[in-house]
Amino acid sequence: MEAASSKSIHLTPWHLRERTRNFKRDFSKILQSNFFYSFLFLPKQKREAIIDVYRFCRAVDDVVDDIAEDHDDAQARETARMELDTWRVEIDHLYGGNPALPISHKLQTVLDRFPMPKEYFHEMINGCEMDLQRDRYETFDELYQYCYRVASVTGLMCIEIFTYQSPETRNYAVNLGIALQLTNILRDVKEDAGRGRIYLPQEDLRRFNYSENELLQGVVNDRFRAMMKFECDRARHYYQLAAQGLPHVDRPTLTAAKTMGKIYFRLLEQIERVGYDIFTHQVRLHRPERFLIALSEWMKATGRHGDMEAEGQQDREKGR
Repeated sequence: MEAASSKSIHLTPWHLRERTRNFKRDFSKILQSNFFYSFLFLPKQKREAIIDVYRFCRAVDDVVDDIAEDHDDAQARETARMELDTWRVEIDHLYGGNPALPISHKLQTVLDRFPMPKEYFHEMINGCEMDLQRDRYETFDELYQYCYRVASVTGLMCIEIFTYQSPETRNYAVNLGIALQLTNILRDVKEDAGRGRIYLPQEDLRRFNYSENELLQGVVNDRFRAMMKFECDRARHYYQLAAQGLPHVDRPTLTAAKTMGKIYFRLLEQIERVGYDIFTHQVRLHRPERFLIALSEWMKATGRHGDMEAEGQQDREKGR
């Protein structure tokens, strides 16, 4: 796969303003997410393709999120299942060259430029459907399957758009996806519990003698902190696997993925810094911090990081 040069991206206030306007016009929800900062510096064609894939993922996820507050409503669940089946049929139509929905027409253009397996889309739907089928996970192996479907598969889609050369980069996407989703789960323990969902494996709750009732009540004690440290260490392990497994040849084109990894790793560090008390502390990065992470990664990819360091050193020397 031919990699597009990152040096073709230009950074000026005008370009940044136009990119922000396009995001607002095309997909306002993305502005509130970490994806905005990860994709901000992508070349236009890739950026638009990523947004169209994100639209699909968001639309499928919304099918389940729309019934989140009525998780005991059997009729709502059945309606959501039918909608997911409709998406499965639509993906088959898309790959048959006959898409019907506006999102699918956009995806047709994406696939023409950046081909990817149909199974990725079906696996994403399967992952969202798991939220209709269960609200507990007995083992980490079961949770891993969920994380793979809703996060790693998204990463596999994205790297087809970013472009890559080494097959090992697919392992990078899988491991990074697991790390990101585990971080999401740890950050959102309180919110998910409020919806009657516990993603932390039941085997881990038993391991640390921490009960579901304590979790649902937001009890923070030594047993909870020990369990959360265990979960954070597991997430760190997948970040490490991803970092170690990214082939050097593909680093320049995967700047957006590395940016996403850094943003979420900072969130994981925040969870650790507040003593794992995610019940009383809001874990989030402010927009300037996320932007600076994205800018730093982009400058590294384009070789401008060293230039700015050199200019800074010259200024310091002049000031002596």
